[in-house]
Amino acid sequence: MGRVSGRSCLVTGAARGIGRAIGRALLEEGADVCFADIDEGGARRAAEDAAELAHNAGGKVAYCGVNVTDRASVQAMIAHVAASFGKLDVSFNNAGVNKPMNFLDVTEENWNFIMNVNALGCMIGMQEAAHQMIRQATGGKIINTASIASRQGFDNVAPYCASKWAVVSLTQSGARDLAKHNITVTGFAPGVVATEMWEEVDRDLMNIGAAQRPGQAMEEFASGILKGRVAKPADITGTTTFLASPESDYMTGQIVMIDGGMTLV
Repeated sequence: MGRVSGRSCLVTGAARGIGRAIGRALLEEGADVCFADIDEGGARRAAEDAAELAHNAGGKVAYCGVNVTDRASVQAMIAHVAASFGKLDVSFNNAGVNKPMNFLDVTEENWNFIMNVNALGCMIGMQEAAHQMIRQATGGKIINTASIASRQGFDNVAPYCASKWAVVSLTQSGARDLAKHNITVTGFAPGVVATEMWEEVDRDLMNIGAAQRPGQAMEEFASGILKGRVAKPADITGTTTFLASPESDYMTGQIVMIDGGMTLV
């Protein structure tokens, strides 16, 4: 029996990177998983690639497109999960974006783009998942993706830092409000993770003059990690599966740092 067998799980931002790895790890432990992403084709490919995992562990797999900043789109995603699996037990609000700009150059457009996806998208996702769980009267788990940037500010990703601080606050607020419905709200805060998103950030940092060569930014961040290396998605999924499992049922309102010792708080 897997650690999350019989649990119906939703993961946003699941077409690639951490989200895709979270979904695959849940499938390996027996869950039903819906891979959701604004890139619906990428979500479909992630689900198709994971079909064998689902078959071997006795779970089901689904996918859908979603714009997490649009409530109607999120509602449609939740309805799709409920129709596919019969219920929603665990919802990961993992979708996120970043677009580095030097602090004095940050524009309203840059701020709004990042805050809408990372903060507003998280809030809408929490609300709509909770509505479904309350209708079911079965309780549930909501799990949010924060970041080391939720614990300290960095000069060339200020809106991203602000958005991830918002995720921490939303996690605490949701935990307080939803406890009466037997819904827990937790989160996890990765550090530097070698994913496609970081490759994009690396290019953006070069474009704004914050790095002079490919890989420089990651190397500089890695120098401050006690474990001596950046993370792989597989370094994250042990914790995310734990948060989705009955083993974490007494946890709520907490953010678990998974950064190799980069930020000690």
